[in-house]
Amino acid sequence: MFIDLPKLQPLCEEFVRESSTIGNWSNNGKVITQSWLKEGLKYRCITRDLNWGTPVPLEHMKEKVFYVWFDAPIGYPSITANYTSEWEKWWKNPEDVKLYQFMGKDNIPFHTVIFPCSLIGTNEPWTMLHHVSTTEYLNYENGKFSKSRNAGVFGNNVMDTDIPVSIWRYYLLSNRPENNDSVFTWKDFITKNNSELLANVGNFCNRVIKFIDSDKYNGIIPPFSLEGESEKQLIEDINKLIDAYIDALESVKLRNGLEIAMKISQRGNLYLQESKLDNSLYHNERAQSDTLVTVAVNLIYLLSAVFYPYIPTTSESICQQLNAPLPRIPETFQINILEGHVISKPEYLFKKIDPKMEEIYRQKYGGGSKEEPPKRRRSKKEKKAETKPQQESDLRDCLE
Repeated sequence: MFIDLPKLQPLCEEFVRESSTIGNWSNNGKVITQSWLKEGLKYRCITRDLNWGTPVPLEHMKEKVFYVWFDAPIGYPSITANYTSEWEKWWKNPEDVKLYQFMGKDNIPFHTVIFPCSLIGTNEPWTMLHHVSTTEYLNYENGKFSKSRNAGVFGNNVMDTDIPVSIWRYYLLSNRPENNDSVFTWKDFITKNNSELLANVGNFCNRVIKFIDSDKYNGIIPPFSLEGESEKQLIEDINKLIDAYIDALESVKLRNGLEIAMKISQRGNLYLQESKLDNSLYHNERAQSDTLVTVAVNLIYLLSAVFYPYIPTTSESICQQLNAPLPRIPETFQINILEGHVISKPEYLFKKIDPKMEEIYRQKYGGGSKEEPPKRRRSKKEKKAETKPQQESDLRDCLE
């Protein structure tokens, strides 16, 4: 069974032209999709002779199943339909709903051509793709991820390391291959935990919360003033960073958004350094100390909001320590934790990873060898096949 993509190509081209412009698709999403359209869409086989998969609901084809990348995207609305009987509020509401999809670049055509054509062909008012966020490849140490060669760290390995999930999320998102291929290395992984998460975010939050929890304040937020020049400059700088952060997320520049969130924390550290938060400030300039800790604790509260899309368990820990509910991402810096509020006990958000663990992890997860396995010499027929257009190759494989 085939889907008649050539018949749908004019409507698909119209959809791609509008959606890729308005939705600001990622560059490789545009390039790969346009290469398919320029080549001309071919009939696409959507069935397979396999003993697993979604059966074709026709008596004369009951022994066949649907091809996974025809079937899987249809699973998106069907999963929603299993969740709620009101699923059409999302999937058949193009006026009010925008569909964002995230994937590696090898899955682009299934979501920008085949799935949209499947929807277009029904002549029903489906919610169509608005933005596609696609990545290049993430490589591992000196080569590629490969389960067969035990090269790389995978989901079960992540659990075995006992390294908290926030560190994995932070590293992978800060290293997200949005425009170019990127590389996972244990050295960089450990450095980002120790020098960025721990030294920047962890130390800032712990220093302030411990200071308030000490016998100086007994965990109670003191009165404050925002009239000082340091506070005015801080608020101005933070508001600019919030604007940039929101713009980054609206544009689906996830890595850039995380970088800006880290800059907010860095600006908080600078505020503490410039104001010299210590025992001397508390005893000699009490009003300034009061303002400093109150503004800083509200900046930490802001961090819980901007980090939540990236490292939610860290944000939850921050809010637990502040004894405050998770906040929404604000448009401007707000003082929400006010005088008299009682915080909870401080806890460490991150722990140092011993740099010596780099070599242990590399050996355990196949990153110790720089040698790639020997490659089989390709025949002339195989080399010639590599020059064939992708769709023709896929179609030939299906027919075979």
